[in-house]
Amino acid sequence: MAAAASTNSFLVGNNTQIPSSKPKSTSQSLLHLTKPNTLNLAGKKTKPVSVRCVSSTPQVQDGAARSSTTGSQDRVFNFAAGPATLPENVLLKAQADLYNWRGSGMSVMEMSHRGKEFLSIIQKAESDLRQLLEIPSEYSVLFLQGGATTQFAALPLNLCKPNDTVDFVVTGSWGDKAVKEAKKYCKTSVVWSGKADKYTKVPPFDELEQSVDAKYLHICANETIHGVEFKEYPVVRNPDGFLVADMSSNFCSKPVDVSKFGVIYGGAQKNVGPSGVTIVIIRKDLIGDAQEITPVMLDYKIHDENSSLYNTPPCFGIYMCGLVFEDLLEQGGLREVERKNQMKADLLYNAIEESRGFFRCPVEKSVRSLMNVPFTLEKSELESEFIKEAAKEGMVQLKGHRSVGGMRASIYNAMPLAGVEKLVAFMKDFQAKHA
Repeated sequence: MAAAASTNSFLVGNNTQIPSSKPKSTSQSLLHLTKPNTLNLAGKKTKPVSVRCVSSTPQVQDGAARSSTTGSQDRVFNFAAGPATLPENVLLKAQADLYNWRGSGMSVMEMSHRGKEFLSIIQKAESDLRQLLEIPSEYSVLFLQGGATTQFAALPLNLCKPNDTVDFVVTGSWGDKAVKEAKKYCKTSVVWSGKADKYTKVPPFDELEQSVDAKYLHICANETIHGVEFKEYPVVRNPDGFLVADMSSNFCSKPVDVSKFGVIYGGAQKNVGPSGVTIVIIRKDLIGDAQEITPVMLDYKIHDENSSLYNTPPCFGIYMCGLVFEDLLEQGGLREVERKNQMKADLLYNAIEESRGFFRCPVEKSVRSLMNVPFTLEKSELESEFIKEAAKEGMVQLKGHRSVGGMRASIYNAMPLAGVEKLVAFMKDFQAKHA
């Protein structure tokens, strides 16, 4: 058995951990977990078995992650729009606790959602999110499921009656989808749409012809597909109305004055966690007057009264969000996070502008997203080659959304500066070869 004790193997049922002079890769650490010598069942001795796994370039040294500013050698730079890249140190922390969370004897994935262990996880996640966004006490935080798309129906069902009017500012595909779904449950009014200009701008707010009696005004704060982001927010004309924002793709990317909104919602899978978690921040006085046809799983009152635990929530996803919230606080909060995001976005947009038209971003400069950067090539026939060559260099998921084409680089919080620097260097090299 001694011959099997290499950096690519471990012994199941062996009470002696295998020494290694080499750092372990992620794939190795996942098998080791936190206690590779605790797999005996009911106190019975098990026969040592050698299990081999394929490892790649080491990424962890002395049990710690490399700096998040550089990235590890065996991980790609993932520019996907969502699910998206997660902070490397968060992944490693989750990996270390995967088998046995903080000595509980079980994984988070095995916990009862009503047990004290998971209650501590979800309560801390909410507390840290409240601290990050400075959420006032008169707002509830809900951890739900179904993605932001489910909220397109939940919002009108909870917030208005069938004859009430809801205004929409449509700056991209997701705002358009929200209107189409809301029409099933209330009256809708599109007070402005950027569709004629291929969704490349945000309107001047004084030009919005809002309904006098609109129950609320809905916006998508950052359009993931088209790369359009609100830098300021409109004021609702109706004094009894309120602002609702889909913040799926720029959630926790910068400070936000929550008090300006009645509801903020978003899927977690872009900036704060894996897919499966939807976060709703809602003013408490807006809860409790849902339409009679509202399904129980879409009723905010049900989830608020049960502290997001009416049924089994996406436990592991909420745990991961909590780790991300911790990480953002450790970085110095959202003002520091915004500074880093602005630096990355400036680097990429400047490279596009300095290419003298070889690369082009169609979005109006004043509303270009810090999170999602769409761009095209002057010679469109080179776009597939650009994407293919970038992938060979370890930069993946740069293909634009199927509805618009071109390329798109999503540079969320967890994308390190090194990833953007590498992309910019590649863009310059590609231009030099093909200009």
